[in-house]
Order: sequence, then C-alpha cells, then structure tokens
Amino acid sequence: MIDLGRLRALHAVSLYGSVNRAAEVLGFTPSAVSQQLAKLERETRTVLIERRGRGIVLTDAAEQLAATAARVLELVEDAELTLEEQRGAAIGTLVLAAFPTAARGLLPGALSRLISENPGLDVQVAEIDPFEAVAAVNRGEIHVAVVHDWHNTPLALPEGVSRVKLGSDPADVLVPATHRLAGKEFVRAEDLVGERWICQPPGSICHEWLIRTMRRAGVEPDVAYSVAEYQTQLAMLARGIGIGLLPRLGRGPVPPEVAVLPLQPAPSRRLYAIWRTTTSRRPAIAVTLATLKSAWPNRDTA
Repeated sequence: MIDLGRLRALHAVSLYGSVNRAAEVLGFTPSAVSQQLAKLERETRTVLIERRGRGIVLTDAAEQLAATAARVLELVEDAELTLEEQRGAAIGTLVLAAFPTAARGLLPGALSRLISENPGLDVQVAEIDPFEAVAAVNRGEIHVAVVHDWHNTPLALPEGVSRVKLGSDPADVLVPATHRLAGKEFVRAEDLVGERWICQPPGSICHEWLIRTMRRAGVEPDVAYSVAEYQTQLAMLARGIGIGLLPRLGRGPVPPEVAVLPLQPAPSRRLYAIWRTTTSRRPAIAVTLATLKSAWPNRDTA
C-alpha cells in the first residue's frame, strides 16, 4: 500500500514546482521531502524525479501519480470534514490570514474571542496581501483569509472559493499640515494634479486602485514613494513628504503634523472573508466567519 504521507509530498512538489517550496508549505525540511520521494520511488518501483541543473522535474509517471494523489487527498479531507461535522465542535488547526491593516485593526479582537470560546481550535495566523491570500486559500494552505478590494478594482475569486462581506472601509487623503490643501473641507481628484504620492508598491490592490481612480479623473498620479507600511507613510507625511490616500482600518493615530481630507467622490474598500467552498461544512470555518463578522463593529479605526 502506498504511504499517504509520501503521496502528500509528491502532490506538493507537483503543485508548487520545487522541493523547497513544497517543504515550506508542508512544514518539513527539504531533505525530509526528498527522502519521502525517494521512498515512494522504491515503493512504486518507478522513477519519479529527474534532475535538471540545480532543480528537479517530475516524470510523466510522477505527474500521473500526483493527479491520483490529489483525488486521494480530496477524499481524505472529505472524510475528516465529515467526522468534524458529526462532532459539531470547532476543533483542529485553522490558519487565518489577513492583509496588514486588517491584521492590526480587526484580527486582535476576533482572535481573542475565537481562542477563548473554542479551546479545541488551534488558530494560526499569517499576514498576507489579498492577491496571494486568494491563491493560498484556493490551494488549501490557508483556511480563512480577510481580503479587500475597491469598486473599480475588484478582486477575482477562482471557482470553489466563497466569500462573505464584512464591511466597507472609507479612505481619506492625507497631506502634511503645511500643505496648500490642508485647510479644505474636502478635495477632488483634479485638486491633486502634480502631487507626489506615497502609495503601496506596484502590484498591490491599493496601488492599482489609486492609478485607476486618478486616471479616470484625467490625472496621471506621480507615485514617487513606494511604501507598504501605513505607519511609515504617516511618518513621511508628518515630515512634509508627499501625500497619501489611507483607509481608516488599522491606520493608527494620525500625527498632528498631518491633515485628513475627505476625497469626493468618497472612496471605500470592501472587506471580505474568503474560504474554500468545500470546507463550509467544517464547524471551525463557520465559527471563524461568525467571529469575524461580529468583530467588525468594534474594529480599530483610530
């Protein structure tokens, strides 16, 4: 009989394309994964791995076996879900992920309640951006993730991934207190022509949203400062550097040297919790989603 752990190792290598990445996801060392593959070759009397340069490739036989392993692992997961569903309690391991400001502004309260009310649940947390979170949930590496998008920059979800909306998070333009716009009641996109922006790095949803929003108003934004962390953005703004557009969730206290200006039309990002649809029966998923929704009204927007 083929060992299930060895099939899991082969499936991971097929899915992620390397022993090192498979080991990282499985929580093993690369040496341990390589040993599993070697044992599987002896067990099946089949060549599964070929060396190419510094990497490896799977043989055709290995790819076929990996496809079978995927189906076997789905059946095992279904059996585990059925047993957990019958117990009716939130137990086992649950990996919960969120992007940085949600991890700071929403998760602490939700985690506190989730852990205290579900002692049989081993909750683990990962901080990850939405695009990566969607892929990780789809692969089964993360069980529930908090993600966000904007109305003009929607986040696409693959088939088999479900979502529930948690709420909307308004965003404001922030400028140094000495800025020419600091005293205005509100600003429009056309007021921001020629400004040098502080924004998240290219490839992030917030960066894409800023570019699309300003271009729609006929303005090409000058993103001069690519900064991921909001606290760093606030520190730069307090020193008179650039302007920014920051959502309120997890933003933290705004220094007195920084002015907050509403942008018209008022933008807001939409926050969702996502999970694999096949795991909806799992009590741990249900209780996590309920806890996140109940934590939203008490989120930190200071």
